[in-house]
Formats: sequence, structure tokens, C-alpha cells
Amino acid sequence: MKITVVKETPIVETPHKLDVRKLYDNDSAQAMHITLQPGEALKPHITPVDVFFYILEGSPEVLVGDEKIQVQADCLVESPKDIIHCLYNNSSAKARILVVKAPKPTTQTKLL
Repeated sequence: MKITVVKETPIVETPHKLDVRKLYDNDSAQAMHITLQPGEALKPHITPVDVFFYILEGSPEVLVGDEKIQVQADCLVESPKDIIHCLYNNSSAKARILVVKAPKPTTQTKLL
């Protein structure tokens, strides 16, 4: 059994310049843990694979396509491949999000 401890996992360098940690990386899927401090956001982008966001803590705004909705903890948001998406923390509390991409992308994400 392999156990990954989020706080012991190194932050990966991304164009977003945020606390992003790769928890799982396999051909079938990739899982990232993102912490957004108040006022932080990802850059809008498009991924070549399906993605889902599971809100662990906080209430970030999630943009998928042309819909932007504030989402509470313990909710899952789906984002199909090749559509713009983004996460924003416009609240006064930290937000933590589990991001799963399936299958693992083999081409680059397109930043907008």
C-alpha cells in the first residue's frame, strides 16, 4: 500500500505559481491537490482531458465554460476536456481542492 501525505508532498512548479502538489501520477489518471489562499486564483486554461474538482475545504468559485459558480466543500464539479475552466478563491478563508484528470494528459494544458 502506498500512502501519500499531502503536506509532505513537494509543491510542483506550474504556470499558476500556487501551492499545487502532485498526489497521483499514472497513465490512467493524475490527481493534484491545490491550496488557494484568499484572493488567489488559477489562470484560466483548457486541458486536453476530462477533469473533476472535489472541494475539500472552503468555497471557491469554479468556472467551467461560461458558468462561474461558488461551490461549497464536499461538492464535485465536472469539466469536460477542451473547455475553459478555472478556480478562484474570492473568500476570506483558505480553499483546498482535489483535481483529477483522466486519463493523464499527454499534451500540454493551454493557458489563456
